[in-house]
Amino acid sequence: MANAAAKIQEFRAEARFQRTSPQKAKLVLDLIKGQRVEQALNTVHFSSKRIAPVVEKVLRSAIQNAKFASDEHDLDVDVDNLYVRTAVANEGPRMKRIRPAPMGRAFRYQRRLAHIIVTVAEKKPVTAVTTVTESEPVGAAKKKPAKKAAAKKAPARKAAAKKAPAKSTKKAAK
Repeated sequence: MANAAAKIQEFRAEARFQRTSPQKAKLVLDLIKGQRVEQALNTVHFSSKRIAPVVEKVLRSAIQNAKFASDEHDLDVDVDNLYVRTAVANEGPRMKRIRPAPMGRAFRYQRRLAHIIVTVAEKKPVTAVTTVTESEPVGAAKKKPAKKAAAKKAPARKAAAKKAPAKSTKKAAK
């Protein structure tokens, strides 16, 4: 294969330091992984999660990055064939906070931040190349009956010999 065909062009966008935990962001990102961009935009747009508008904005940014690359850098990118290749939420820095507790004490807790990264790539259409020999008609394909290998049976296990009930040993009183 040529190097140009082997390399897949990816376009990414990221939103850093988002005020949500990565675990909550991953719930939305898992919905769109592997989907075509139109379907992913619809999925995120109608999601009821609080982070969904941010994910939609990042996804739109990645699509715009692909359009920019195709226009400005003369890359052959068909925006209609884009799909979400990766969508991850990495953990950002944690903000340490203190909550008042009973009897003058203080409890520490952490506010988590997330870095959201969405990568889109172009899905190349799969072209199947078939060759037909001259001696064989196009519609007739030879089908050989498949021989099934005889399944080997596991050796029969010997049944464990039943133990005879223990003989009671009564000592005779002398």
